[in-house]
Amino acid sequence: METLKILWYNWKDIMHPEAGGAEIYTHEIAKRLVAYGNEVTLFTSTFPGCMKTEYLDGVRIIRAGGRYTVYRYAKKFYRERFSIEKYDVVIDEVNTRPFLTPKYVDGGEKIIALIHQLAREYWFYETFFPINLIGYYILEEYWLRNYIDRPTITVSNSTMDDLRRLGFKNIYIVYNGLNVEPVDRVPEKSDNPTIIYVGRMKRVKKPQDVIEAFKIVKEKIRDVELWMVGDGYLRRKLMDKAKDVKFYGYLDKKAKDELVRKAWILVAPGVREGWGQVVTDANALGTPVVGYNVPGLRDSIKHGYNGLLIEKDNINALAEGIITLIEDNDLRKRLSINAIKWAKKFNWDKSAKKIFEFPIERFTWKKSH
Repeated sequence: METLKILWYNWKDIMHPEAGGAEIYTHEIAKRLVAYGNEVTLFTSTFPGCMKTEYLDGVRIIRAGGRYTVYRYAKKFYRERFSIEKYDVVIDEVNTRPFLTPKYVDGGEKIIALIHQLAREYWFYETFFPINLIGYYILEEYWLRNYIDRPTITVSNSTMDDLRRLGFKNIYIVYNGLNVEPVDRVPEKSDNPTIIYVGRMKRVKKPQDVIEAFKIVKEKIRDVELWMVGDGYLRRKLMDKAKDVKFYGYLDKKAKDELVRKAWILVAPGVREGWGQVVTDANALGTPVVGYNVPGLRDSIKHGYNGLLIEKDNINALAEGIITLIEDNDLRKRLSINAIKWAKKFNWDKSAKKIFEFPIERFTWKKSH
């Protein structure tokens, strides 16, 4: 069949030093679209030492501009290059600030919005006055109005509900896949009760809540351990405050997965998520999750099945949830077994193929497989 040409805008790519779950999602889907016989060009920002153009798993990556200027370069490249190359579909991936492609993409391409989550509270954690107020009360909704009538992909029911409240109608859920191979049975765990945190150490991820909850847990369970995996601007401050916590910093995938496999419980606080990739990846390794009941995490964590949902921002409740799982061996074993079953429902092949079911008026995906 005829090949489909896809232009994909995202602010970072999988090679970026600060790439996260959204970038993993983008790359895993994009490389499969290429494997199915389509052409994918990803336009994204530069980072120190990067190549301006490279091919990765068949995906052509073009980089220009920085974190804040990539949006201006996106428009410039479209006018000078991409409009000439002629694409069938443009995917505008929104990470707080959208590329606003409906304002300048005018060559007959079908524009699809990809929105993992709304920023909402992020504005108050990661920006300062008065930008936080402007972003929360004005900018986000103002930007997203440009996409209300566009076909939109998201990753969870929580984000779909948020988008519907803004007036979006044509919304389609394509879940995250897995970044690890699921185990068949619960693996051997560490000798001492062990809690693990995996993620960026920044305000919106609330790693400080894990530290505070750990202090409470340790008062009751003396041999409990806490492993903190990840880097970020809060890491040094947290290390100074928590001398009895093991900080690993950034780890490669193999080392990180091995720690998660050995841990008794993964803790996932945070303000909100699109889905909670860390949850299903931990579940795939037989590790249940205790997390805040916030958008995204309430989608990836089924309370009492593969983990426990805790009232958000309630550190005492977070500690109690951890204590419950450590002390109740039967509950922890049951959740660990269920976690593996839950994780096996997700994979990137299934997610990529689901893209082709996405209903776009007067448009049919063309694929060569």
